Amino acid sequence: MNKRSDSLPSTPTVQVIERMFHLLEVLASREEPVSLKEISEKTGLHPSTAHRILNDLTIGRFVDRPEAGSYRLGMRLLELGNLVKARLSVRDAALVPMRELHKQIQQPVNLSVRQGDEIVYVERAYSERSGMQVVRAIGGRAPLHLTSVGKLFLAADEPQRVRAYATRTGLAGNTRNSLTQLTSLERELQQCRQAGLARDNEELELGVRCMAAGIYDDQSKLVAGLSISAPADRIDESWVPKLRATAAEISAALGCPTVHSGLGTSR
Repeated sequence: MNKRSDSLPSTPTVQVIERMFHLLEVLASREEPVSLKEISEKTGLHPSTAHRILNDLTIGRFVDRPEAGSYRLGMRLLELGNLVKARLSVRDAALVPMRELHKQIQQPVNLSVRQGDEIVYVERAYSERSGMQVVRAIGGRAPLHLTSVGKLFLAADEPQRVRAYATRTGLAGNTRNSLTQLTSLERELQQCRQAGLARDNEELELGVRCMAAGIYDDQSKLVAGLSISAPADRIDESWVPKLRATAAEISAALGCPTVHSGLGTSR
């Protein structure tokens, strides 16, 4: 890993990217908005060049322009930073407990987070010696309503946000078991809230069933889901208490003050 890092160039190979880095560093050094004149002086860039790059960054919300001729860091950086923070801290806290859970059940254990209308698999624990398994690729994505972890996040949403999700996505299905009607999804989410556990009954992929428990941060906010994926005929209800205990252990490591037996709605 270190060898790969050492082989990377110390400066970007694309000049405009290097200039963008310098601009962001100048904005990061000040709490208040910075004038174009000062930015130009500190970066050594011609004002017209700095202005052009800053305008493009403003389009992506990486930079804000509170008034003409002045700039500050944008909210998109905060959003991305929070996402990275959540993933890294959850992954660090989850890795050892995930491996221990995998040793107990001999099936893959997945860690997923929400990104928009999808879940993203950010970590997994599995062994190639465990025979027939369902292994999710790190970085893979899936719709919220077709996955056990996705249902945890939907169950934590306010009802109007769930309806908005259904409108945006059309609740497209992958299999004959997929929940493609809002009324069916809402019933399923209510069961998730009551049980504090979510399931995927061959809804994303035929022959594959999953169960998931939530992971909560120090504000008791749902930040990730821990799931077990297995061939449909191998799913075992004796895994449920082990899954709950592991998710609770990870939540405690993140500073969650209480153990969640059910899901509330997010605020």
